[in-house]
Amino acid sequence: MNAGVLHLLGQQVNDDRGLFIADLFGPTFQGEGPSLGRQALFIRFSHCNLSCGQGPGARWACDTAYTWDFKTYDPQDLKIRRRVSVDELITWVKSQAVRLVVITGGEPLVQGPALEHLASRLHSEGYEVEVETNGTLIPSEDLVAAVTAFNVSPKLAAAGGQEVRRIVPAALHGFVDSGKARFKFVVSELAEVKEITGLVERFRMGEVWVMPEGTTADTVRTGLRAIADEALARGFNLSPRLHVELWGDERGR
Repeated sequence: MNAGVLHLLGQQVNDDRGLFIADLFGPTFQGEGPSLGRQALFIRFSHCNLSCGQGPGARWACDTAYTWDFKTYDPQDLKIRRRVSVDELITWVKSQAVRLVVITGGEPLVQGPALEHLASRLHSEGYEVEVETNGTLIPSEDLVAAVTAFNVSPKLAAAGGQEVRRIVPAALHGFVDSGKARFKFVVSELAEVKEITGLVERFRMGEVWVMPEGTTADTVRTGLRAIADEALARGFNLSPRLHVELWGDERGR
């Protein structure tokens, strides 16, 4: 694979031949956070600037590692990654009778200018656009203008790796200042709620959701019961993982 295709430690991946896409799916339901249960279309971008679930301190595995772990997955496999033009994506979206489009990953902001183009086109067509992000890259003014909401999910210590890569103050302040960010944290054990509280206070995060880690319905239910009281006590919203309840760990649901 040549240097124009690789991403390295936060380097943005852009190419005027189209976006790197892992999955297109829907209509389905938004399974997490404040839009829970709404019908949505999903565009899953390939590539990420983090490697969650790997490295020192990791206590859970990323459930979409095929979008970035190109040591394990073959990036030449079109089921893993393919180029799709903005025009093709718009055509696909318009073929469906759903008004909410969720752009997820991987990490969408790695493909910054192309993401801005897609979001702007969707916005001009009257769609609601949610962008799911790990909150490590600063959103541009054009992207903020086009997006209905950012679902920002900063990675806690359980994701592994260095904090300086997971928590980027300038980016988190940028999302807070956008006025369009909702913050969502994955909790793998109850003690992490204290870590979340520290981040919420440090960056003055407004709308905060917590949800349990898990890729089976039983694990998610157990996690919900474990964190519910603490979430209430700290003023956080609680989210299940509806898609896991319905379809388990099935890709593209």
